[in-house]
Parts: sequence; C-alpha cells; structure tokens
Amino acid sequence: MDDLAGATPGTTPAEPPQAGPRSDVHPLDHGATWVVVHHPADLAAAAARHGLGDDAVAVMRLKGLGSRPPSPDRPVRARIDRTADGTLLVTAPTLSFDGATRQVSTGSLLLVVGEKVVLTAETGTADVVGRTAARLGAGPHAPDDGVRQVLAGALLTLVATAGDVEVELGDAVVATESVVFAATLTGDPVQRIYDLKREIAEARRALGPVTSVLAELVADAADEPAEAGGRTQRWLRRVQTTADRVDEHLDAHDRLLGDMLSAHLSRVSVRQNEDMRKISAWAAIAAVPTLVAGIYGMNFHHMPELTWTYGYPAALLGMGAVCWWLHRLFRRSGWL
Repeated sequence: MDDLAGATPGTTPAEPPQAGPRSDVHPLDHGATWVVVHHPADLAAAAARHGLGDDAVAVMRLKGLGSRPPSPDRPVRARIDRTADGTLLVTAPTLSFDGATRQVSTGSLLLVVGEKVVLTAETGTADVVGRTAARLGAGPHAPDDGVRQVLAGALLTLVATAGDVEVELGDAVVATESVVFAATLTGDPVQRIYDLKREIAEARRALGPVTSVLAELVADAADEPAEAGGRTQRWLRRVQTTADRVDEHLDAHDRLLGDMLSAHLSRVSVRQNEDMRKISAWAAIAAVPTLVAGIYGMNFHHMPELTWTYGYPAALLGMGAVCWWLHRLFRRSGWL
C-alpha cells in the first residue's frame, strides 16, 4: 500500500499514452492492481483491457454499467452482480451536500472486483474514489488485503461521506428550528421544512438499499475460508452498523421536522385565534355607536330628545362611555 501514498485519482500517471479509456493504475498488495477509470462509460472497455473475463465484460455491457448517468427519473440503485468467473460487480449511490442551497446530490460508485484487479468509476460530486485513495495511501492499514482492500476502503468511505451529509442535514435542521421558533416570525418556514424533508428522503432512498447489498456481502464472506472470511465480515459489519446509524439519525431529523411543522401550524392557529378575538372585540365596540346612529338615522318625526338642547353631545358622550367600558372589559379578559 505504500505505492498509494499521496496518490489521488487523476494525478497519478498510470500507463504509457495509448488509445483506450483514460484510467489510472495503482499497485496493491499481493500483486493486485487498482484501476481508476475516469469516465464510467469506459468501464467495460477498461475491464477488457485489463484482463477481466469475458463473462464480466459481457455482463457490464448487458446491464449498461456506467453508460447511463443517474438522473431524477432514473436514480442509482445499490445492487450486486456476480459472473460465472467469480467477478463481483457492485453499484452503490453516493451522497453529497451543498450547504448554500441545502440540497442533497446523488451520484454513483461502480466497483468491478476480480481476482487480481479491481476497477472503480464514479459520477457525482462525493469524490468517494479520491477519498478512498487518500485513505489507503496515508491512513491506517486497510482492514483487508488484495483487491478487497479497495472494496473495503470504498465502502467505508461511502458510508463516512453519507455520515458527513447527515451531519450537514442535522445542522440545517437546527437552523430551521431556530427560524420556526423565533420570537418574530420572518416569512413562512413551511417551504423550508418541506424542502429539508425532501432532501432527507432522497438521502434515505440512496442509503437504504446499501444495507441490503452489505448483507449479501456478509453472507458471501461467511462462505470463504475462516481467516479471510472473518476479516472481511468484521469490516463489512462495521460498514453496515455505520450505515444503519446514519439512517437512524436521518429518520430522527425527519421526525423532528415533522414535529416542527406541527408546532408551527399550531402556533399559526393560535395566532389566528388571537387575531379573530381582537377583530371580534373591536367589532363589538364599533357596534355600539353604529346601533345608536342607526336608530337615530331612521328619520321618524316623533323620537325622544329631538328637541333637547344637549341631546347631541349627550348621545356622543353616552356612546363614548359605553365604548370605553367595553374596551376595558375586553382588555381584562385578554381579548385586546
């Protein structure tokens, strides 16, 4: 693994210039080789070029691995394909988070694991391959050997990246909570809450199927010799535990957002009730002079106090006194 020290995909010259897919080659322990393919569409050609079996190449071309970039209409699903010659084809979604827009972006990680060669290709902005190279080159010793060390490093990095996204989403949830429960409400936080719930749902949809893939890998490792299989099972269970923990945290964030939405709607309902009480109180106060003016506006000839000198100011004073009394009564009851 010393050959990977300081190396990152895209910076290590791998092969003499020649026609074919762009790729970097990193030597591994026990004579194994790691090939980083720059363009996922070139994955099948790179597999044929580096001596993987015809079955593996045929399966890759049949399933179109790497040839169809992920899109909202066609998201990446985690899956495992096996060929007759023992080659393992692993597809897993990757996650990244944009703090400025508070949006989760998904990509794809493709691994083709043969007996002595492993190929990787990636789409999206998570840079799992680059982080895996840094992890294997400068970090602690890989928990496996041969081509399995790349598989271990890639899966560990993938769930670690998902954990970083979960932390970013958690920070966004905390920021949203401070907006929802601020003393002075600025704008409508409902859209912000729904946007975050949508991003959390996208992250969970991407991460959820990975756990089923890990379960398959754990089952495969159980069929291997005791020493090698036990070592592989240990790091796979570590990956599975981390993925489950990240999913639980995302679920907790989603529930907290749901509680925030309920609390916000209750707060809005209480505020509307307070407004309705104020409107009703002012309407009751305004009804008194309206009633008196309406009665005296009927223009009947014989009405009380029409000829009284002080009738007009007395009526105004009486209406004012009743309005003042009603205002005081409503303030005491909390309606104003």
